[in-house]
Amino acid sequence: MKSKIFVWLFIAGGVFIISCSNSDNSDSRRMIAENRIMQQKDGVISMKVDKAACYQDMLNPSINTAEWNIMVTKTGRYDVWLSSATRDTTDLKYKNSVLLNIRDKRLEMKPVVNKVVQNSSEVRRPFYQADSFMGSLYIQDTGLYNVQVISDRILPADTKDNSTTADNLAKIVSVSLKPALH
Repeated sequence: MKSKIFVWLFIAGGVFIISCSNSDNSDSRRMIAENRIMQQKDGVISMKVDKAACYQDMLNPSINTAEWNIMVTKTGRYDVWLSSATRDTTDLKYKNSVLLNIRDKRLEMKPVVNKVVQNSSEVRRPFYQADSFMGSLYIQDTGLYNVQVISDRILPADTKDNSTTADNLAKIVSVSLKPALH
């Protein structure tokens, strides 16, 4: 009789543990799905800073971070473009380099203006969108990737006009991965 009770308690405990771990896994899977950015049909992955999980340290802004979860459905080489909101399209005035991490791949560069986008929907007048080419990287596998961008130009959402700071420095508004044409 004691052995039957022990077996039933053991089975009930196992079921309880499994059901608890499944609910935790489903909650975390649901959170990842809600924060996931899907790759577009043309292969572009566009990550807007206002949709990112952001971490700001106003005492040491050089470690400000924006993070996204992206779903890659097409492998290959991607060009990485950084879009900034700025008033000065000749000099973005970045003090430090911008660091991008995707799994074991890392790109780091000090943004310069490669392209000015007229009438951009991402920024409001009197600001302009200035795009900077960060480099290219090869994504070998499909699946879920975590992307981090670290820069002192990842600014709080409550920054005036949601575009730039009072000292007219550029602010990062988005990062895009575009299939490389070369």
